[in-house]
Amino acid sequence: MGSDKALLPLRGRTLIEQIAGEVSKVTHGVSLVGDPVRYANLGYPIIQDIFPGCGPLSGIHAALCASRAKWNLVVACDMPEIKAEFLLALMERAEQLSADAVLPAGPSGRAEPLCAAYRLSCLAVIESALRRNVRKITEGLKGLQTDLWPVPDCGFFHNLNTPEEWASYSNSNG
Repeated sequence: MGSDKALLPLRGRTLIEQIAGEVSKVTHGVSLVGDPVRYANLGYPIIQDIFPGCGPLSGIHAALCASRAKWNLVVACDMPEIKAEFLLALMERAEQLSADAVLPAGPSGRAEPLCAAYRLSCLAVIESALRRNVRKITEGLKGLQTDLWPVPDCGFFHNLNTPEEWASYSNSNG
């Protein structure tokens, strides 16, 4: 992207504040995983990676390490279309199942592990994967019972990875 996408401006706030606002409508607390210096002024608790430089699986691990909640909602900082109603449905599904993780999947069937619910009990399996140098989230969840939740509308998962995607999105969604 060329800059920290979490701090990009969107609708009078940063992208991460927009997403955290939706998450806060569903959970009892919002924490950010990342650099405490970079995100200190946002007013959220910041959790540092325990396995720095090891990608998003490490972020999930850090979030679970800092949690006491049975279920944990993990949402990437680059999904500006995520809505509280969807997140609430995700958490309700998680609480009704005996799965270790609930991963939504759009019409393609591709799992969205960075907009998912993780049971705290996933921690040991994820940590073991990281210690074995596993970086891909779906590989790190092997051995866990995951529920792949079919979601007909995958617009919530629209993420922004390039300056061109950001320019196109921000020009049409201000």
